Amino acid sequence: MRLVTFTDDTGFERAGALLENDQVVLDLQQAYRTLQGRDSAQLASVLALVEAGEPALELARSLLAQAPAGAVLQRSAVKLRAPIQPPPQMRDCSCFELHLRQSFAAARRARALRTPDPEATLREMNTRADDRVIDTFNRQPIYYKCNRFAVIGMDDEFQWPSFSKAMDFELEFGCYIGKRGKDISREDARSHIVGYTIFNDMSARDAQAKEMPGMLGPAKSKDFDTGNIMGPCLVTADELGDPYDLNMVARVNGEEWGRGNTRDMRWRFEDVIAHVSRSETLYPGEFLGSGTVGNGCGLEQLRYLKPGDLVELEVDGIGVLRTRV
Repeated sequence: MRLVTFTDDTGFERAGALLENDQVVLDLQQAYRTLQGRDSAQLASVLALVEAGEPALELARSLLAQAPAGAVLQRSAVKLRAPIQPPPQMRDCSCFELHLRQSFAAARRARALRTPDPEATLREMNTRADDRVIDTFNRQPIYYKCNRFAVIGMDDEFQWPSFSKAMDFELEFGCYIGKRGKDISREDARSHIVGYTIFNDMSARDAQAKEMPGMLGPAKSKDFDTGNIMGPCLVTADELGDPYDLNMVARVNGEEWGRGNTRDMRWRFEDVIAHVSRSETLYPGEFLGSGTVGNGCGLEQLRYLKPGDLVELEVDGIGVLRTRV
């Protein structure tokens, strides 16, 4: 299934599912009401659906199979929010080594370009701090906790933060936890994933350059309203198939800026779930981001966004997440 949270002109959020090549949306609660004459608490939201587990997902599948006409809406008539907005918890991981290495190299180049002899400066730069991050990355999954209240969908408006002049996108995909668990083994972790979506982790690179030497990870460079963009849908795990062979492409104003593949993840979601759940309970609806795929942001090319740019992030099997800056 391709689950969505949507609103119509009433502004009321509802749980739905995409049909007919994503051209129409089935209002799941309205479909149940039409067929059963009453509402279902399990269909009150996508989060409620996920929390209710496999029986609720089976109910949604049965409604999709019947799709009563009175519950079908044109995609153009609704506004897609993030699949779960907000999620109960968010963690963004770093799973692609190429992105780390290229971002560090680009940041060094940017600093060198501000000196009289950039090439000489670049040769003399100390890389020990960057090397320590790479060493840590290769020992264990690393992540930070995001601002879940900054989550929006692709039909919501992204608002450029007032304190930044160097905005960037980040091409990621991510998974949603489908059932509660603690001390989850790597072997059992896949069964805790209910589905996947695309994640655009908008980043203020100038703020990031100032705060990262503090060694506490990103803060204001990632934390601003509308900065965590997700969608267009939550594709359930049974429909997506192998999540580790998906092409990922980033375009700005129709121009391809970069591409990669999920097969290049140094840490897979199973590794991350096993690591995060050590002595810590994970709950249905929690989100784990993959981190940026190599070549999946402007920083790696020292290119930044401009107001009015259209960012399109595409992942096989999930779709395209479009954001107007």
